Amino acid sequence: MKRSRTLRVFGLLLLGSASLSTEAQIAHADGNAKAPVATSGQEVGISPWGPDDEIGRLNLITPESRAAVLSRIKGGKAYDLATDYYIGMPSWQAAGDPHYQFWMTHTPRGTEVDDPMGVGKEMNATRSYTGSAFSMYSHTGTHIDALNHFGIHGKIWNGFKADEQLGDRGWKRTGIEKFPPLIARGVMIDIAAAKGLDMLSDGYRITRQDIKDALARQNSTLQEGDIVLIRTGRMKLFNDPQAYMANPPGMGLDAARYLVEEGGAMVVGADNLSFEAFPSEVPDDYVPLHTYLLAQQGAPIIELLALDELSRDKVYEFAFIGGPLKIRGGDAAPLRPVALPLQ
Repeated sequence: MKRSRTLRVFGLLLLGSASLSTEAQIAHADGNAKAPVATSGQEVGISPWGPDDEIGRLNLITPESRAAVLSRIKGGKAYDLATDYYIGMPSWQAAGDPHYQFWMTHTPRGTEVDDPMGVGKEMNATRSYTGSAFSMYSHTGTHIDALNHFGIHGKIWNGFKADEQLGDRGWKRTGIEKFPPLIARGVMIDIAAAKGLDMLSDGYRITRQDIKDALARQNSTLQEGDIVLIRTGRMKLFNDPQAYMANPPGMGLDAARYLVEEGGAMVVGADNLSFEAFPSEVPDDYVPLHTYLLAQQGAPIIELLALDELSRDKVYEFAFIGGPLKIRGGDAAPLRPVALPLQ
């Protein structure tokens, strides 16, 4: 009963405010709800980096910017910001996407029976062989969204059209394989800690003022070209997938605008799965932050980041180093980022 209820609420979250269940609305009513704002806009962004640009704000990564951040690495501890992958982990299967699957293709005893390499039982008994395979939706675990993930009226960032650029083998333009290695200054904004909480409440929508307050508490500043990571504390529920997925806290649209337009963020990310909060603030867009960031600003989104260790050690500024798998034409890919504190 609990499982079906959780998945039902999760499925309703994807449909926006028009179909949100009464119980989910009650859960969201935490004093932080806002009246709908104006529509997020009906045109995709056109790149200032030219008509062939496919990576958006990642153009802010330059040899000079890489050298600047790498020259400041303190050394010592490295923080792994990636999640584990495990069967039953949080995923979008309620929206019809495949969940994470893992299976053994070769085991020591199995190879003795099957002899798949034709080397004989004695060899198989001596040389134990283990092999496995896995499959998953591209937006599973710690991952980064490509700029083609969401668009407007069949167009994506820089005006590329699905009718012209999307084939049966993925996008011809803006595929995730076009992303360069991500080497930049990273800033973690600990919203939960700034409020004296281990974790933000279900459905909480982070505001512009929340970000300013947290930055002041941390004595942190934002710079153009930063990779900005938001901690809600939700990762504490990662091993309880149903709880993790149900009505998570997330960013408000005005807060996202502040990060990009005033803070200069190049990439944004968080420790939840959807980055934004539901129900949508925008009547005609059920995922306005994805539309705004990816399609209009060319700013990639990272989701399911493990930020609790940074929070525990009060590490707010670091060199962010990572890169997605180079999946041609992909709309997202797994990411294994690390944070190296700066001096």
